[in-house]
This record gives sequence, structure tokens and C-alpha cells, in this order.
Amino acid sequence: MSEETPNSVTLEKDGNVAVVIVNNPPVNALSWHVREGLANHFATALADDSVEAIVLRCDGSTFIAGADISEFGKAPRGPDFNAVLNSIEQATKPVVAAIHGTALGGGLETALVCHYRVAVPSAKLGVPEVKLGLLPGAGGTQRLPRVVGVEAAATMVSSGDPLPAAKAKELGLVDALAGEDSLAADAIAFARTKIADGPRPTRERAVFGDVAIIEQLKTANAKKWRGFDAPYANLACVEAATRLPFDEGLAFERQEFTKLMFGSQSAAQRHIFFAERQAAKIDGLPKDTALRDIKKVGVIGAGTMGGGISMNFLQKGIPVTIVEMQQEALDRGTGVIRKNYEASAAKGRFKPEQVEQMMGILTPTLNLDDLADCDLIIEAVYENMDVKKEIFAKLDTIAKPGAILASNTSYLDIDEIATATSRPGDVLGMHFFSPANVMKLLEVVRGDKTAPDALATAMAIGKKIGKVAVVAGVCDGFIGNRMLKPRQVEAMNLLMEGATPQQIDKVHVDFGMPMGPFQMSDLAGVDIGWHRDPTRIESIRDALAAKGRWGQKTGKGFYDYDEKRNPTPSAEVAEIIEDFRQQSNKAKREISDQEIIERTLYPMVNEGALILAEGKAQRASDIDVVWIYGYGWPVYRGGPMFWAGLEGTDKIVAALEKHGFAVAPLLKEKAEAKSGF
Repeated sequence: MSEETPNSVTLEKDGNVAVVIVNNPPVNALSWHVREGLANHFATALADDSVEAIVLRCDGSTFIAGADISEFGKAPRGPDFNAVLNSIEQATKPVVAAIHGTALGGGLETALVCHYRVAVPSAKLGVPEVKLGLLPGAGGTQRLPRVVGVEAAATMVSSGDPLPAAKAKELGLVDALAGEDSLAADAIAFARTKIADGPRPTRERAVFGDVAIIEQLKTANAKKWRGFDAPYANLACVEAATRLPFDEGLAFERQEFTKLMFGSQSAAQRHIFFAERQAAKIDGLPKDTALRDIKKVGVIGAGTMGGGISMNFLQKGIPVTIVEMQQEALDRGTGVIRKNYEASAAKGRFKPEQVEQMMGILTPTLNLDDLADCDLIIEAVYENMDVKKEIFAKLDTIAKPGAILASNTSYLDIDEIATATSRPGDVLGMHFFSPANVMKLLEVVRGDKTAPDALATAMAIGKKIGKVAVVAGVCDGFIGNRMLKPRQVEAMNLLMEGATPQQIDKVHVDFGMPMGPFQMSDLAGVDIGWHRDPTRIESIRDALAAKGRWGQKTGKGFYDYDEKRNPTPSAEVAEIIEDFRQQSNKAKREISDQEIIERTLYPMVNEGALILAEGKAQRASDIDVVWIYGYGWPVYRGGPMFWAGLEGTDKIVAALEKHGFAVAPLLKEKAEAKSGF
């Protein structure tokens, strides 16, 4: 080995068994030097006449957890992975994989070329490539149907979900379970029992199972997989295994893998994989910033948001004191929490006793003073600055020193809220998305005076309760809602010029969004933020609200709804739009789908560029994370800022200028350089 090659694979002998050990922290990824070490040490063991069996195991906390993602898209280095795997599979001595931790992706493919597999009960085995827009590209789709059958193989590759070791043994993926603390010795002992049996190359085993499962999976997941290429490519490869000889199946898998690897969808999904991890990092904050201890949380407001926020903490065993002004509202809010938990228990997500444990650490009260012992207090009342400042002024006198005071506001100025207290360093925003117990995004809003440890603690507690937390600066709407605003404004303008709600929504759904602007309005409530004066009609929305067209909750909004909430175009809405068009002397014209994209999605990129330039988001990828996890932007398009690079920033700028938008200087810079963000 050359000096610069890490010594990440070693060879030991235990009598007649050679043990090849991978040690490439932190997750034993299949880096080029690991592949090189495997090739060299297997060749040595096979050439040694005193060796009768070989065990492959790993040091550290896990078996090979997968490919080295940092090598994706770079010039190949070291031996080809498939060539290394083929040499292991063709070994003339039995090879046993000893699995602990996780054997995922390329790790499982490595285990599959071993002739036998032993695992500790806590191990997990799977092929998660589909979640990165890929497929197992080293024979996984061809070997799995020969080991676990078509049904299990098709399910594993298309879902990407790992199997616990016990289930893997049931399916034949694992041959024996080892002791949790005796894997090395147990694997060697197992290998000795297989010397007489000899090698069992996976490629020589027959494919078995019912190929009908493939169409069943497509039907069952049609909605979930809409727009994605990878699940279908994975299933096509499993289907190929049922009809092609092994080597031809491998060639088909390689062809499909290459298409995905160099396609935009996988690039987008890999971007989000790294972006999510990057979002957790706070610029300018030392890594060793000491966190505040959060043992008890207070929530003000027991409505939809307050109740949902509380559920996040209760599920992690963190006691919550929830405050309301009226007993009826308090009872209703806690009743909804219990009902939600019981519905989850009925689906098997919780045991009934867990529901009681969670409800047991919830303290409902009508008295703000009961928040005096809370370490974090989250205000979740309606969006009114005066009300919020009044609450924070009271909290200033009630909360203990060092308690973090957070507002769940979706657009109000955190710095102004902080002025109501004598401790602005303890004040920040924690903007949860509805429903708060389900949606993964949490915008943590850093005020001008927010203390570094308060910010770091809010980000850490967000992660603890299962959220993807992103730092945002103070501005109207922060990151997500600020970018949503120009989209909504242009959608309304397009209505006035001749587009219909259903055309605009269809363009967004076809793009990959879960719903369009008007479907979203109807779901959230057309009346949200309405001035409540039915005689004051200044917009299409005012006219709808005045007629009780408040959205799905009243059975009519921009659409009419049946009892199952299925939408149909509304003649009344078409009439209202036509009235407004005539009043404003707008000429009705044909609007193309492309114009809808240029005027609703391109302005979002423009706003994102302004947000970045103003420092209201730490990085472009943070904006992408917000839109993926908070608004359902299709992950296979990588978020609006990543998508801008795919679309072409120069193309976006040209279209924005054509439609009369003021283009953000940063976006112009990117366009001139023909680069993405």
C-alpha cells in the first residue's frame, strides 16, 4: 500500500478461518481504499492453503453502512466495486458476512455476495438507494430476488425501508442470529460449520416468488410515487431478474443505475440529503456552545397549533404545561390531543398505556403563572402583534431566569415582540407548520438580540422532537411564507387575466406540488386574515369570503366541494372573477402553462435570492429544506434554489424581465455566470 492509502482493511487468522476486518470510521463506507483493501486481503486469504473459510466483519459501531456518497459524481478511483464483489462471490472457500449495526445499500450488496450471513439481533439490513433517487447498482436488484424472493425484494428496493435482523432471518436474508456481544466468535464458529458445505454463490441461486407483486406495488403507491423515477426503475430491475440470465440482469441494472445516477432527480435528492444535515449548523456559533437544559415546556394556546406543538414534546417524554383563557377552549384542546393519540393507538402506533403516559405529563391550566417552572415557553396564539407583546410582557415577570421565550408567529417581527421584555436575548421564533405534530419543518427565527445559546438550544430541541430545524432571520414571513407571497399574488393576477383556478392549480400539481395555490387557500381557509366586513369588497378573496366561500370547511371556496371534500369548478367563482376583470378593464386572454410557471415559480426564486442577499437565510440549501419539508416542494426537484440551477438562472432572469419583475441583483449575478445557487 502507498503511504497515502489509509489502512482501512486488515486480515487476521483464527486457525483455519481468515477474518477480513473493515475499519473506515465513522460508518465503514465503501471508499476506494476499502474496496482496494477488500480485493487485496480476499486474494491473500484465497491463496493461503491453510485457510478453509473467510469471515468479513467490521470494527466500530456498524457493518458497511453503504457507498461513500462523497465519491458520487467524481472520477473513479481504486478498483471497481462490482469487480470486487464478483471476486468475493466467486471465492472457492465459504465466505460469511458478520453483520452488526446497519448493512445498507452497498453494504448489503457486499453481504449478498458473501455465501452466508450472520447478524446480531439489533442489526438492520436494507437498500435505501431509492431515497436518494437511485437503485442498488452492484447487483442488489438481481441478488435479492434469489435470496428473499421477488415479493420481499420488490418491496425492499422500492420502499428503501430497512429490515430488522429477525425479519431478515425469517426471509432467508440472514442465515443465523449471533449473540449481541459475541458476533466475531459466533461468525467464526458458523464459518467452520460451512466448510464442508463449501461456497454458495448467490448468482447461481434461482429467482423465486410471484412477479405480480410489482404491479400491485405500483398501484398501491401511485400517489406517493407520483413524479419519481427511482421506484419504477428499481421495480423494473427486479422484474428483469425474473426473466433474464444473471449477467444480462446485471447489465440491465447497470444501465438503469447510470440513467438515474446522471439524471436530475438523483442529483436533487442527494442535494437535499446533504442540505438537511447542513441546515442544523449555525453559522458563526462555536460547536461547543453550551445548551440550556429543557426539562419542561410551556405552551400558550390549546388550539390547533398549540395542541399540535404540545404533542411533539409529550411524545418525547417532556412534560408540558398548556395554557388557555377559557375552560371550554382548554378542555376542547386537551380533548383533541387525547383523540389524536387514541387514533394513533388504534392504528398500532402507540400502546394504550403510552397514551396515558403522555396525557399524564400534560398539565392544562388557565393560569399563566403556572409557567414559572418551564425552561421553554412557546406562545401559539393568533397573529396579532399587540396580543403577542402583551403575553410576552407578562411572561417577562413570570418566567424563570434563563427560560427561552418563543413565538410560533408565522410572519410577525420577533425583534418587536422581544421589546416587550427585559430579556431580548431569551426571545426567538419557533415557527411550526400545521399540523404541528406531523409537519417536519421548524423555522427557528433569530432576533437581533437572541443569545447564541438560546438559538443553539432551540435548534437542538427541534431535532430532539423530530423536526428539521432551519435558522431564519427576522423579516415579513421569514423564509417560507415570504417566498409564498409573490406566488400567491401572481396567481391572483393570472386569474384576472384569463387563467382559471383549476388551470393554475393543475400546473403546480403537474410540477410535483401536493396542491396548487387555490387548493391550498381552500384547505387553509379563504377567510384567514380577512377583515370580516362583508360590505368591503376590494379583492376576489373579499368577494368569496363575503359570500361564505371560506374553503373546504364551508363546502365552498375557490372550488365547490361534495361531502367527501372532492372539488369541482364553481360557476359562482367564475362569475365573481369575471365581474372583477370587467371592473378593472382587464382583457381576457389565453394564458399558457409555461407563463404560469414563469409568473408563479420564478418569482419565488427571485425572492429567495433577496432573502440570501439580506442574510435572512444562512445558505441557499436552507431555503430548499424549508420548501421541501414545509410546503411539499417535490424532493426530486431539490427545492426552489436548486431547481433554479436546473432550470437555468439565465432563463429565469429573461422571463422575469419579460414579465416586468424587478430582478434581484444576486439572481442577475448567477444568470450572468450561468450558474446555480
